[in-house]
Formats: sequence, structure tokens, C-alpha cells
Amino acid sequence: MYLLTDAQIEFIRRDLLAQGIQLEGLQQDLLDHICCVVEHELAAEDDFEAFYQQRIKHFYKRELREIEEETIALLTFKNYYIMKKIMLLSGGVLTALLVVGLTLKFMHLPGAAVMLVLGVAILNFVFLPLLFTLKIKEKQTSREKAISGIATICGMLMSIGLIFKVMHWPGANMLIVVGFGALLLVFLPVYFFTGIRQAETKVNTIVSSVIILSAASLILILVRSPKATEDVYAATTASVLRSEQILKNQQLQIQKLSINDTAEITGNEVYDLCQNIKKYLIRCETGGAELDIAQGKYITEGSAEDYFAQATPAANDLAKVNDAISKYNRSLGTSSAKIEDLTGIQKQRVADAIQRLIQTQMMVLQNHALQQKVQ
Repeated sequence: MYLLTDAQIEFIRRDLLAQGIQLEGLQQDLLDHICCVVEHELAAEDDFEAFYQQRIKHFYKRELREIEEETIALLTFKNYYIMKKIMLLSGGVLTALLVVGLTLKFMHLPGAAVMLVLGVAILNFVFLPLLFTLKIKEKQTSREKAISGIATICGMLMSIGLIFKVMHWPGANMLIVVGFGALLLVFLPVYFFTGIRQAETKVNTIVSSVIILSAASLILILVRSPKATEDVYAATTASVLRSEQILKNQQLQIQKLSINDTAEITGNEVYDLCQNIKKYLIRCETGGAELDIAQGKYITEGSAEDYFAQATPAANDLAKVNDAISKYNRSLGTSSAKIEDLTGIQKQRVADAIQRLIQTQMMVLQNHALQQKVQ
């Protein structure tokens, strides 16, 4: 077995110090381990320095000081590996949820919304916070830590905004614009000008910046501007107002629903219940009794379900209207058109729900007019 001299041991110690091993305890442990390896594997006729330079490379991937960095991380951050495993596990779970959720959504199968919301929730409240926590422990400078923090916040805002967009929840455009604004105006300039100053990261920084900018531009295509959103709301409201005007004209032609027989009595009940629900939705959307494009009282893209979540007279009317429609259809003659019930109307957008209510009222008026002609 080869025996190291004091000079050779000192040579190893100085080399460890030069390569960034500053902790005295770690330095002594490495020195002892390396000396044992050298004495066990080095032959008497071999060159000590050449063997040492070749063997020391087996202790690290890029630099020897990685050992000290990981040791410090373990000493100051005892749950490092546990958190890393949780982060990787959550990353796999959220990826599976998002892939399955998107597949179900494209195929119009149930469960898509639950999968997507759960995936984004895990992304924002488990994966990204853990990734940020681990990254700031690895970064050396305050600027690098700030870049990691900004990137995490941008990722959370954009992912929440996109799921809000997919689910048609309010505030989606604002979240996406704020997230992408922070990404393009804060993160990207800081990341770009920090990275290009270093020769070893210059090319990667430029390529990454181009990819980020391109991806952000493509995703922003999905976002409507405030003016475009207002135009869509105005067009939707105008369509509902046209349907309402057609209903009023039809009602004026018939004047007033008579109540001479059972069919007309139940028809009046269906008509009135639809009218009450319709007024309730308009009041919830605009804060007033009527729609008015000139005053900005629009119908938005919100879901009617938000307004039926609480116990209100309109919610009770919604429970009654299908029963009234069923009675009405049974009382109709063979020449009259049956009315489709309003099952699931509360899960539609407000504009679609109002349109269905108006169509139901029109059907009642048309059947009444038909019965008058038959008589």
C-alpha cells in the first residue's frame, strides 16, 4: 500500500482549499477520505500528482465546491431533500392532471374542469412555492434570488389567469395581463441584461429570452383588450335586447293571454315564472331593472350559477318552472308545440340563460296564438 508523505497531504489540503472547500470539518473529512483512496489505489511507480488530478474529478460533476454547497444546504436547510421529492412528486401529479383534464375538455367529457382546477391549484400552491424556496437556497446573489421570485409570481399569475379564462370566470383577462406585464416588463429585462453580461450564460440567456417572448406573444393572442371585451358585451346585450323586442312585438299582437282553459292557465304560469327569473338575472348583471347599452349596463360572460347559489325567490321560481312546463305540455293539444324544459339553465352563461327564457316565453305566445286560430 502506498504511504503519503506530509508534503503530499499538505498538497491535497491546499488544493481542496483552492477549489472552494472552506469548512474546516468538511475539509478534514475530504482530506482523510481522499488520502485513503490514494494510498489504497496508487501504485509505488505511479505519479502522485497525475493520479490525484485524475481521481479528484470523481468527487464532483462540475466543481468540487458543490460538495460544500450541498453540505451547507443540508446543515441550514434540513428538509431540502424532502421538499425536493415533494416538488418532483407534485410536478408529476399536476402534469398528469393537466394532460387528462385537457384531453377530457377537448373530447367534451365530464371531469375536465375538476382536473384542470386541481392541476393549477397544485402548480400554484405546492410546486411553484417549493421550487422558489429551493431555488433561493441555491442562488448566491440577491439579484438571482429576485429573478427567481419575479419568475414565480409571474408563473402563478399567468397560470391562474389562464384557468380563469378556460373556466370563463371573471377577472381572467386582468390576471393574464398583470402576469404577462410583469413577465415582459420586469422579469425579462432583468433576466436578459443580467445573463448577457456573463460569457458562459450569454447564448443561453438570449435563446431563453427569445423563447419566453415568443411564447408570451402567442398566449397573449387569447386575451381580449378591454375595448374588445366591451364590444363583445355590447354585442351580446344587443342580441338579448333584439330577442326581447321580438317578444314584446309578439305579445302586442296577441294583446293579453286569456285564461279560458287549463292550457292557458299553465301557459301564464310558465310565462310569469320565466319573466321573474329573467328580471332577476338582469338585475344581478346590471344592478338595474333593464339593459341599457348607452349607459354601459351590459350582460357579461358570467355564469348564471353564481346568482342562483343563494336561496332567493328567483331560485325558487327556477325550481318551479320545470314543473309548470311539464304540466303545460300535458295540457296542450296535438297541434301545439311542446316546450323544452329549462333543466341546467343555471349552469349556462347569463346571456344564454336569458335567451332560453325568452324563447320559452315566445313558445307560450305562439301556442296561444295557434289555439286562438283553431278556435
